[in-house]
Amino acid sequence: MPIESDRDYHILSDAFERHAATIEKSLSSVMPAVQQGADMLLDVLKKNRTLLICGNGGSAADSQHFAAEWICRYREDRPPLSAIALSTDTSALTAIGNDYSFEDIFSRQVEALGAEGDVLVAFTTSGQSKNILKAIKKAKAKNMAVIALTGERGRDIGSIADIAVVIPSSETARIQEVHQVIYHAWCEYIDKWYSMNR
Repeated sequence: MPIESDRDYHILSDAFERHAATIEKSLSSVMPAVQQGADMLLDVLKKNRTLLICGNGGSAADSQHFAAEWICRYREDRPPLSAIALSTDTSALTAIGNDYSFEDIFSRQVEALGAEGDVLVAFTTSGQSKNILKAIKKAKAKNMAVIALTGERGRDIGSIADIAVVIPSSETARIQEVHQVIYHAWCEYIDKWYSMNR
């Protein structure tokens, strides 16, 4: 039976309103970090280095989405770019989780696949995920740069990441929605650079 009452309708409209409010607050607070991230990503592709991307749950999906835009394309036809979503290899994930621990599923891959000059993009809405924090520390130990995308509870992640994009919200869904806007904006930035430098 469909939802028909005004009260239930507001469940839907309230989600849109909270999304819009989070976007507006983010626009006034995160743009310097977003621009720094865009410039770092541009430097990665100019140097023909690789993005390693990680996250849990919905953020794992964001990792895969971002990597796909990088490898395939966003809007413009351009050369494929090197990116690896560390949430996609189920054999590696389950082997590392079984033989070591869930905390090691990303850091072990960073150790194996990352190199100096590469960049780790880490999604964590809470900023508290142990496997993400461990991956960041491993990346820094390998002289990789790190961009962390998080929410307001993850503000402290800026102490270990080179760039921290902190969405001013504690609501997981709204944080993830803004993260998607950001990495799509980064893809658009890269497309624009390619169109101007063919």
